[in-house]
Amino acid sequence: MPQDPLFNPAQTHARAFQFDAPAKDVASLKRAIANKLMFTVGKDPGAAQPVDWLHAAAYAVRDQLVERWMQTTRAKAAQDVKNVYYLSMEFLIGRTFSNALIALNLKVSVSQALAELGVSMDSIIDLEPDAALGNGGLGRLAACFLDSMATLELPGYGYGIRYDYGMFRQTIVDGRQIEVPDHWLAAGNPWEFPRPEVRYRVQFGGHVVQHGDRHEWVDTRDVSAMAYDTIVPGYGTQATNTLRLWSAKATEEIDLFAFNQGNYFAAVARKNHSENVSRVLYPDDSTQSGRELRLHQEYFFVCASVQDLLHRYLRQHSDFNQLAAKVSIHLNDTHPVLAIPELMRLLLDVHHLPWGDAWRLCQGVFSYTNHTLMREALETWPVEMLGRVLPRHLQIIFEINTDFLSRLAEEHDHDVELMRRVSLIDEDGDRRVRMAYLAVLASHSVNGVSALHSELMKQSIFADFAALWPARFNNKTNGITPRRWLAQANPALSAVLDKAIGQDWRRDLSALETLKGRMNDSGLIEEVQRAKRVNKERFASWVQQNMGVTVPVNAMFDVQVKRIHEYKRQLLNVLHVVTRYLRIIERPGTVQVPRVVVFAGKAASAYHMAKLIIELINDVARVVNADPCVGDMLKVVFVPNYSVSLAELIIPAADLSEQISTAGTEASGTGNMKLSLNGALTIGTLDGANVEILNSVGADNIFIFGNSTPEVAALRAAGYQPRNIVDATPELMRTLEAIRDGRFSPEEPQRYQSIYDSLVNGGDHYLLLADYSGYVATQEQVDALYLTPALWARKALRNVAGMGPFSSDRTIAEYAAQIWRTQPVILPDVAVP
Repeated sequence: MPQDPLFNPAQTHARAFQFDAPAKDVASLKRAIANKLMFTVGKDPGAAQPVDWLHAAAYAVRDQLVERWMQTTRAKAAQDVKNVYYLSMEFLIGRTFSNALIALNLKVSVSQALAELGVSMDSIIDLEPDAALGNGGLGRLAACFLDSMATLELPGYGYGIRYDYGMFRQTIVDGRQIEVPDHWLAAGNPWEFPRPEVRYRVQFGGHVVQHGDRHEWVDTRDVSAMAYDTIVPGYGTQATNTLRLWSAKATEEIDLFAFNQGNYFAAVARKNHSENVSRVLYPDDSTQSGRELRLHQEYFFVCASVQDLLHRYLRQHSDFNQLAAKVSIHLNDTHPVLAIPELMRLLLDVHHLPWGDAWRLCQGVFSYTNHTLMREALETWPVEMLGRVLPRHLQIIFEINTDFLSRLAEEHDHDVELMRRVSLIDEDGDRRVRMAYLAVLASHSVNGVSALHSELMKQSIFADFAALWPARFNNKTNGITPRRWLAQANPALSAVLDKAIGQDWRRDLSALETLKGRMNDSGLIEEVQRAKRVNKERFASWVQQNMGVTVPVNAMFDVQVKRIHEYKRQLLNVLHVVTRYLRIIERPGTVQVPRVVVFAGKAASAYHMAKLIIELINDVARVVNADPCVGDMLKVVFVPNYSVSLAELIIPAADLSEQISTAGTEASGTGNMKLSLNGALTIGTLDGANVEILNSVGADNIFIFGNSTPEVAALRAAGYQPRNIVDATPELMRTLEAIRDGRFSPEEPQRYQSIYDSLVNGGDHYLLLADYSGYVATQEQVDALYLTPALWARKALRNVAGMGPFSSDRTIAEYAAQIWRTQPVILPDVAVP
């Protein structure tokens, strides 16, 4: 069994161990950076490049975290705490260096130390690549949760995959998204600790041999999972947690016989095939091989993670009687659900527990968060594929299902229709395993991520299960960490808030509520306006330098930054942009407020319509930005390769936050929270957490439009006819025809015919046309308010003041108390700077 590199209780008292704890004063930090540059990076100062100085500073700062990391790990083991294991396919952690500086309160000291070495912090801090470990809100939520767990001193581990190339780096060529590998590890990663001694066998394929009541999985193709650890520091505490990521390694490096025969490709073919498992996030699943690789990925990381957490548990316990009291495994969406049959396999086949005991333990440790209401997004796997790749797991799933349906038949008078609806196996057509249903069945808690989403979840996708076990379902509205999304992203506004209410908001975001009593403080309002101006100038400078586009800082910055998907309705935003453009050139004087409309986000590589929407945005931008009749009244910008770091640049600059998904489709959204926290006003539908933001900031401080969830359902039930709306709305017809007839793509007039057809003739699934008029009218209200800057700024401040409930610290405290049932680790009483 692998040894834990952080703690081995058998050797704790073997001998006294002395070390030099790194000091935090400027002189000591200066010496530490110099030492790291020479002895760790291996560079002479005269030859060192800026990235070398970044790595030297990163190693010096990392040293400041290691001692508290060891202390926290020892305290967890000594107190035999209940550990939370957060399993997620994504951890969008962004840049680690700046986050660590905030957690350690060392930004000023490290900046000064670097300056005394002749290096500007500003010249190196942006050289750190974003860790390519996620794509959208799912991964960023996981990263916020790890931050909050450490800050609240809750004992936790994040488990995921160390992707070599992330999902992809998005480039825009002739307006089109082109995917290229994201070489985020090319210069090395000073924040990770490779653990070559922590490896686990991961099996694929083969077949199952039965020996009496025992099962043996044999003749498998094996991959080795190797651990890489990253420290997750808490803010204002000595506590840290660990993000452990798995990298796929071949069990055999090279076929030496083939190599010596001159067959060089065959010599490394098996190694390359094995290590493909952790190459990229979300491989293109439009092909059979892509779908199968994704299945390999999901099992790879849960297999290693479950083995690892059981190994940690068994170091301190001789049996499994306390497993549910000491272990909580949280499934972040359906990607990690294979952890359920994997834990069953280990308990049954390796540790030889009876079936009933193993299943009882599973239901005691697992909890599950659902992130989608769209049935097509609920993950399923073909029975044939699952049986071929993971034959033992399919057996276990079948047995779980058989037991479940047998009990259900007894309790519900053999209700065949109910059994068909809730079965783990979808028998219609190609037989498939319903992974979300397996998560609901095995988990003691199932939660949604906003009040609306949690109710709709119980009414729609899990209605039968909610009727069976109503107490199992609950809500935990998402949150964001104020350390990253205000203190780090927005120094200008943070300084205003520190001056007005002190610094407590970094750990207790409810402190922002005290701002509600200062809505008429003209001095504070002016400071908020100046901070927004600074952020807009910063972003405008970046756009000019990196995209060659000049944007007017006095314009309203209208921002929609998120994954590109039809339900998020970037296309509705484009319809308004085109409407606005046509008004400017055809009816001069009707548009009085200049706008810079900012888009950013990636489309899945196989998602043709989303990629076509990106192309349309860029074509519209090309035409609008070059039209002399428009001038500075309207600019359109698509920022490529959206990332956490770019979000930290764009979000503080936003005046208007576009949260315009079709009601009933967005589970929560966290971009809406980040933008409001940074003083943007929201224009949005009654969807996801927008509903709770409305309640928190007040109806006068948010722009709500569009059909509600019941109205959407009623429209569809009545036979929605989008063409009738077009025929009755001349301005909408004019807008759609401009897109359809090639006004923005004269070199290829039919380029966007399919977009027109999907809206007008194809049913307009996400009801863009039904909400168009209300959206445009509400945008006119936005313009009217923006013409009164002081009132706009007052409402922006009211949004900031209302963001207290949306801290991930609050969310995690609720998870810990109500789902995980874990307590903070007790740490030595050491002063925190």
